[in-house]
Amino acid sequence: MTMATGGIANVLYTVPFRFHGIYALGCIFFILNITLFLFNVSMISLRFYFYPRTFKASFLHPTESLFIPAAVISFGTILINISQYGVDTTGYWLEKTMAIMYWVDCGLAICFSIGIYLIMWSTQTFTISQMTPVWIFPAYPLLIIGPHAGNLAPKIGDPIRALNIIISGYVIQGIGFLVSLMIYSAFLYRLMTQKLPKESLRPGMFISVGPSGFTIAGVVNMGQTLPKVVPPDFMGPGMGEFAGRVSMVCANWMGLWLWGLAFWFFFVSVGAHWSCATRGKMDFAMTWYSFVFPNTALTTATFAIAKALGMNRPIQYVGCAMTIALVLTWFLVFGMMIRAVWLGQILWPQKQEDRTEGGWEQPSID
Repeated sequence: MTMATGGIANVLYTVPFRFHGIYALGCIFFILNITLFLFNVSMISLRFYFYPRTFKASFLHPTESLFIPAAVISFGTILINISQYGVDTTGYWLEKTMAIMYWVDCGLAICFSIGIYLIMWSTQTFTISQMTPVWIFPAYPLLIIGPHAGNLAPKIGDPIRALNIIISGYVIQGIGFLVSLMIYSAFLYRLMTQKLPKESLRPGMFISVGPSGFTIAGVVNMGQTLPKVVPPDFMGPGMGEFAGRVSMVCANWMGLWLWGLAFWFFFVSVGAHWSCATRGKMDFAMTWYSFVFPNTALTTATFAIAKALGMNRPIQYVGCAMTIALVLTWFLVFGMMIRAVWLGQILWPQKQEDRTEGGWEQPSID
């Protein structure tokens, strides 16, 4: 929920056609996201306080453990929004604070992605028939480092500090994308041998859009900033300006390459929901927010590609249409979530991500 809400604020910030009120609308989603994040942290902390066994069980559960990185992703998304909406309108103190928080975000992303995968590989046995794109989720904290660096670096006054942020952004973004790419192969093998996931899990297919989308947004935006921050002797004596421009061009072409891949996964995911839509048979699950968050990455990537191609108007129009659809989808999913809580479909024991499955039994909390 908080990933999707922060993603909407991110998209509204990147819309190239500015009009009166769009900045305020983005701020509303940004502040709402902080409120929802604090609410979620408070509630999950109360759960672990009143039922201590559920803390360890969360890390060992085959499904719930995959969603633990959502906390780090949500935190990183909030930091991106602060860099977007806050740094330009405040003093040097926030710029310096966000530079420090960027490195904190990098550390959390690396620790959680490695830690969750190690716990999974040490305690769980998965089969290819159980495979969903949610397996990519522990790598997602790495995937928002590039966009974070791309938004923060242009607002850092010291070119050397900005360059360090960009270089680290490329490194960590590369780790996240390549790990996701390897898991992509397992997902495609699962589709070839086991057909589509069941209806309630199909929204999670949109998660496969995110790795390419976030990588495009990060790489292209970082590439746009590189020529402005590289020292004269970067990558060789007197090579700084040339290296910066070549890096920008390479980043743009790489973004175009991955943009096609992101749209391919997007259309595959849309097509997979055709049977669900025609039969009207889909119970709400928290994976419904996959209709929003990964596609915010595709939308920001679309705006980044338009910028890389010299403010290409047709591509910008496509991005604006996607923005409108995303905001409407967010309201739909949020409303369906409230309805699901009211009907007892979520936030009850053995509902959704904490359910007993695959031979794994939830420890008693009595």
